[in-house]
Amino acid sequence: MTKAEELFHQMAREIPDGKEGKMFGSLCIKAPNGKSGAMLWKDCLVVKLSATEMKEALALKGSHLFEPMEGKKMKEWAQIPYTHKDKWMYYATISMADVKKIKK
Repeated sequence: MTKAEELFHQMAREIPDGKEGKMFGSLCIKAPNGKSGAMLWKDCLVVKLSATEMKEALALKGSHLFEPMEGKKMKEWAQIPYTHKDKWMYYATISMADVKKIKK
């Protein structure tokens, strides 16, 4: 298990109402409504963010829009590398709070 995976599992235990699951075949943290709010992708955190938080996240060195397949960028999802692990919980918490509001 990588250090990124260890941290992701720890975050999943600490995020209120978060439950581990899978998204695109990768580990994710889901809200009670079944929506994913955080995902581990190639030792990076992937989170759904609003415009303000997205701008902040993309300003981090190495961060970029999540692109699960070449040419298929997901405009509301940021991919944040492990080098910014100290900010992962912050962004995961924001993302989870937002996806909890989505109606089934």
